[in-house]
Amino acid sequence: MTKLRTLTKAGGGLVLLLALLLVAGWLAFVPWSKEPGYAFVMAWGEPGSGPGQFNDPTGIAVSGGEVFVADSRNGRIQVFDFEGNFKRQFGKPGKGPGELGRPMNLRIANGELYVAEYWNDRIQVFGLDGTPRRIIGSGGSDPGQFNAPGGVAIAPNGDLFVADFYNQRVQHLRPDGGFVRQWGTTGEVGIRAGEFNYPTDVVLGPGGTLLVADGYNDRIQAFAPDGGFVRKWGGPFGMNIFGPFNGWFAVVTSLVVDRQGIVFAADFYNHRIQKFTADGTFLTAFGERGNGPGQFTYVTAVAVAEDGTVFVADYGNNRIQKWRSMTDMIGQ
Repeated sequence: MTKLRTLTKAGGGLVLLLALLLVAGWLAFVPWSKEPGYAFVMAWGEPGSGPGQFNDPTGIAVSGGEVFVADSRNGRIQVFDFEGNFKRQFGKPGKGPGELGRPMNLRIANGELYVAEYWNDRIQVFGLDGTPRRIIGSGGSDPGQFNAPGGVAIAPNGDLFVADFYNQRVQHLRPDGGFVRQWGTTGEVGIRAGEFNYPTDVVLGPGGTLLVADGYNDRIQAFAPDGGFVRKWGGPFGMNIFGPFNGWFAVVTSLVVDRQGIVFAADFYNHRIQKFTADGTFLTAFGERGNGPGQFTYVTAVAVAEDGTVFVADYGNNRIQKWRSMTDMIGQ
């Protein structure tokens, strides 16, 4: 009997220890929200090929009072006002100048729209009115070539940073496409710092820090202007561990940085947008799976207007959603 009581106490102590370890692990790796969330405002779009309809929206960007959407399988860019009213479109499926092969993440810089073309293995640049300007890159794995680019960032001097998806690297190029350097080993998947598992997007943060959506590593990596690794985040130690918890990812597909240096990330399989400080501190998240108002079915891209309004490409529902910070809405 005494031995049984001793074993029972030992077992109880082990259960308590395991419970404490689980709580400690949760507190260490699942952060709490540090600010109020976001409220759904409106949505527009439906499946189709007509104006205001979509067939797999994959990229989004804003400039002034306009929203640019990469309507990927329709091979075009559609432009709307902030209330979802159709304004114009440009592009058609193809490989020639002004034609598009599965446009992906979009970036606007210096009055121009940069389009990463997944199928055409290039970056195409347009005027905001839709006029084709120039083409950068071609298919391949040599320096300055691409294999399904997913996103592009533009430095103040016009240099480009490109997420080169199947080449498992990020390239830094001059405005004319001349090669400067790369991060990652061409064609090789890795989970260590500076290695990638199908990178999907890039954006420049405060001080010229390069942020990379390391898609299937379920994390974000940050690099200094001199190219040195700075940090990574997403799940425990940013080590390709996916999950639905705060600060964790299940494939990161798009990044944007607002005027305050805050990072928004599209969390594809978690059907949500997550928000972080520039150093990776989790702030809040919004969205859940579904097809109702304020729900997503696979989030591919995110953009933030100057007033803080957030626009989201709701891929599986073939629509665009508009959200506002609850703090801003309360203050109105």
